[in-house]
Amino acid sequence: MTDLVRSAGLSYYPEIARSVGLDPKQMMRKARLPLACLDKPDTPIAVAGLRRLLELSAEASGAEDFGLRLAERGGLTNFGAVGLIVREQATVGEAIEAFSRFIHIHHDGMRLDVARDGQIVTVTLHLRGRQPSAPRQAIDMALGSIHRIIQSLYGHDWRPQEVHLHYPPPRDRKRYREFYGCRVTFNAEHDAILLSARDMERRIPSAHPLIASYLRKRIEAIETRPASWEGKVDEVVRTLLAGGDCTVERVAEHLACTRRTIHRHLASSGTSFSAILDAQRADLVIQLIEDPDRPLADIATQLGFSAQSAMARWFRGRFGCTVTDWRKGIRPPTRPDAPSATAA
Repeated sequence: MTDLVRSAGLSYYPEIARSVGLDPKQMMRKARLPLACLDKPDTPIAVAGLRRLLELSAEASGAEDFGLRLAERGGLTNFGAVGLIVREQATVGEAIEAFSRFIHIHHDGMRLDVARDGQIVTVTLHLRGRQPSAPRQAIDMALGSIHRIIQSLYGHDWRPQEVHLHYPPPRDRKRYREFYGCRVTFNAEHDAILLSARDMERRIPSAHPLIASYLRKRIEAIETRPASWEGKVDEVVRTLLAGGDCTVERVAEHLACTRRTIHRHLASSGTSFSAILDAQRADLVIQLIEDPDRPLADIATQLGFSAQSAMARWFRGRFGCTVTDWRKGIRPPTRPDAPSATAA
């Protein structure tokens, strides 16, 4: 199953890539990632594609700390709604627990375990992948980001007790000691950050309990990410359709697979790409035509129709009336094969 991650993690990629002599667009194409995701941070992209980009960039530039460089520039804002709820927690400990609980909303294949043993709390990173363990640059970016988040909550003078990394030591260990500000152990059993239990009790001055409660309710409503191929394709279609650029080829690009793979998996689930696209079009078109000043030709283009007349035929077949009638409130009784006005 393809794991997805929000493309916000690549917000600083072009800048970091250029700083080490790389052409960011060329590297994105090599990694088979859509260039548009650089401008749209909420775009779901394949975790495999992100990992491929990081490894290719590190290899091409010779910067073995490439993942750390990205983590260094990132922060809570890169994690969207998850970052917001983390920021509003009362203590650092509660913030880490919230991050652990909700991180899958940002990254399908990422999990954090938080365990206390006496006066030491261990935050262990788990990144799902086809290999026994995730590639090194992906670990550096993820664990480095966690370090930066805790540091931003506690203050820039904060340092972990230790950092453990499962992979062999790099050529420049000093770079890692400087980044984390503590002893870094390589060839460890897990990828983890160890901090003092006292650090967990540190209060966050900017926290707002009412905002935290509101955000928690909102994020709990979207907590379940799609786990099936049908759900993941549906999520990507919904995102791309809103931007006016949705084809099976573009969806395949975001899922790091081929169009044949998508068709095969959807067929085994008893559906098809055209059925998912049609359902998402039906949801979106109702929102778009509610604005009487929006030209129908523009709506047809956004929904991927070849012409306004093609959309008009589809709309009548789907809803049993014309767009003009719908806008006037003249609508037929709900048909079994069409979404209701309420659902739409």
